[in-house]
Amino acid sequence: MVISLDDILKMEKQPRTNLINSLPGIRQANLIGTISEAGILNLAIFNSVMHIGAHPPYMGFIQRPVSVERGTYQNIKETGCFTINQVHQKIYKQAHQTSARYQISEFDATGLTPTFTNTIAAPYVEESHVKIGLKLVAEYPIAINGTILMVGEIQEIILDQNYLNENHIIQLNNTNAVGVNGLETYYAVSKLAELPYAKP
Repeated sequence: MVISLDDILKMEKQPRTNLINSLPGIRQANLIGTISEAGILNLAIFNSVMHIGAHPPYMGFIQRPVSVERGTYQNIKETGCFTINQVHQKIYKQAHQTSARYQISEFDATGLTPTFTNTIAAPYVEESHVKIGLKLVAEYPIAINGTILMVGEIQEIILDQNYLNENHIIQLNNTNAVGVNGLETYYAVSKLAELPYAKP
């Protein structure tokens, strides 16, 4: 089977979206927590969180076009901070539900619990096993489709030490992390192997 560009462009919107979103394969599911200047909490699931660099410690995510109101984007622009909260097996259904268009805070709508530290104004998800607080340092508009790469500098990481191995690699099987393929298909994560650093 070959699906050409012409075939893709002729597809109905939802099948096309599902196909293209699922092509990259399984990605970590994360909840991004933000707060507005007025103190309204926002929580949204993202599958586009990525490592940008380790020194300084940067992470980023792809923000959908802001041609319509986007609470996550607006809040980050107002306050300059956000949190990334790893989704695990006990909360993935609630996490998925944050993608619905609520008129109230997604914390209230889904029953997830906001928690705060003195370092970051934005809310963390108390139930999450790995929490990351970030300060916005840059945004890069992607002109071809209107999306934006949002980049934050890590200010703090909150997790149980038992989730790290001796090399400080987070063991996703221990955190019961959940991966997502496309927009609605979730996978449990299991460890296949840990290979040594590759050298010629």
